Amino acid sequence: MHSFRILVAATTAALMATNTPALAGRGDDGTVKILFWQAVSSLNPYLSGGSKEVYAASIVIEPLAGFDEKGVLFPRLAETIPTLANGGVAKDLTSITWTLKKDLKWSDGTPVTADDVVFTWQYCTAPGGGCAEKAKFDGVKSVEALDPLTVKVSFDGPKPFPYNAFVGQLSPIIEKSQFKDCLGEKAVQCTAANFAPHGTGPFIVKDFKPNDVITFTANPYYRDPNKPAFSTVVLKGGGDAVSAARAVLETGEYDFAWNTVIAPELAARMLEQKKGTLTSAFSSTVERIQLNPYNPDPALGAKRSTQEAGPHPILSDPAVRRALALAIDRDVIVEAGYGAMGQPTCNIVPAPEIFASKAKTWCGKQDIAAANALLDKAGWKKGPDGVRVKNGQRLSLLFQTTTNAVRQDEQELVKAMWSEIGVETELRNISAAVFFGGDVASPDTYQKFYADVQMYASGFESTDPEKFMADFTCDKIPGPQNNWQGANIARYCNRAYDARVKELSHTADKDKRAALIRDLNDMIVNDGLVIPIVNRGEPSAISASLKGAILNPWDSQLWNIADWHRAR
Repeated sequence: MHSFRILVAATTAALMATNTPALAGRGDDGTVKILFWQAVSSLNPYLSGGSKEVYAASIVIEPLAGFDEKGVLFPRLAETIPTLANGGVAKDLTSITWTLKKDLKWSDGTPVTADDVVFTWQYCTAPGGGCAEKAKFDGVKSVEALDPLTVKVSFDGPKPFPYNAFVGQLSPIIEKSQFKDCLGEKAVQCTAANFAPHGTGPFIVKDFKPNDVITFTANPYYRDPNKPAFSTVVLKGGGDAVSAARAVLETGEYDFAWNTVIAPELAARMLEQKKGTLTSAFSSTVERIQLNPYNPDPALGAKRSTQEAGPHPILSDPAVRRALALAIDRDVIVEAGYGAMGQPTCNIVPAPEIFASKAKTWCGKQDIAAANALLDKAGWKKGPDGVRVKNGQRLSLLFQTTTNAVRQDEQELVKAMWSEIGVETELRNISAAVFFGGDVASPDTYQKFYADVQMYASGFESTDPEKFMADFTCDKIPGPQNNWQGANIARYCNRAYDARVKELSHTADKDKRAALIRDLNDMIVNDGLVIPIVNRGEPSAISASLKGAILNPWDSQLWNIADWHRAR
């Protein structure tokens, strides 16, 4: 577990000491091949917050600062990290001032300026834009260019943790001249910019076939003349986790495969080939089940799964929600699907350690008897077929998740566990490229949540979960009003919770912040709409011939691709 601290790298040299530098000149190592079995649908993380889009985009566009694999905050486009000590953060915590590195250029050869940073804020906060990362700018009152290289971000009150806006790959800087005509409702129409953004990163887009393959080439204007070592990146999408792992660990066709969650015994057989390693980065990623609080009945049309649809006919009952959680045996799920790459958890915030609540003793172990007793008391009676019924409503649920062998096994296990308490469960799986794709026209995205129950994994990229906790506030619920891009996928809405989030945003003392975060975690879990299952490591398969690829639990898994190189 990570202790609570924000580690600040004082200079670029300090960062370089923690990473393996490329051993070749720019482009000398040819092509590196990456496999995302969840295919990429866009290279604009502001329009799709799925990890696959964020990671792919991080090859091209960058934030002012990022987090390394140890949680160390380091400058990317910024000259240094602003702090109270160096005067970059105001003494009253109401502003932070960033200074850009000199002579930065976009991949089209034009200068990067403070106006681009200001524009990025305007882009994400423009009305009607449905920005997937709008929460990164919560509390930001203004962003102003003080001069061509200096940007001041002012907050609407003291901001104890000012490293959300423009920090990490969820909040990269985009070029004003390229996106100036893409504000608000026009954002989704800017296909050329969304598929091939100009960037400051080590690579630029050469060709993009959505939901298939992307070819990147070395950025001739990248700020380090000796990097990247590879001249070309080919990022292929599609398939499944097993085939992705096999392509690196058995056939050697690819160099890097992300999100290779596979059965432990299968992983062991693949590793026997000695063509690569399977490495996992543990942080805050939690596999969770979400219970829809709103009615997803297709007959409701555009209102389905929104507040206008009304309460869910089954899951609005807190006794049902608690019973479903009590029926789950997390130890069995971890043993069957994750092995050493998973840890049972009852927390939506499992790390850093100071934030991990110890209050959830009721959900630590499966308790079928208690779950059945709750349902009996709530009036859900078992019928002749063993399925419970109340007021003519069968306790029958549609359970959806992504297409993945581990997840399908998980679904089957949960279905069997729920059958022990009289729940009928229909299983559905959806291609991950569609489920996480963010296509507003698709009925199958996790934002739409056109099911009773859904399961996936996510976490937070920084070492402070304030933004993550803010994603569960009432105003972040996806719906037609925000093009289904709200971050509150679970549709959790609790005004007392919202008030505590606001309190957190103005609390500087680390122990008080930690206590608030634990309380917020407990509110979410005890309400029962989100059922944490597994603290999941984010595994990737890495070829033995690929060097410098360091997994990062706090940022993009491709965060240091500029340092990747071929073994010699």
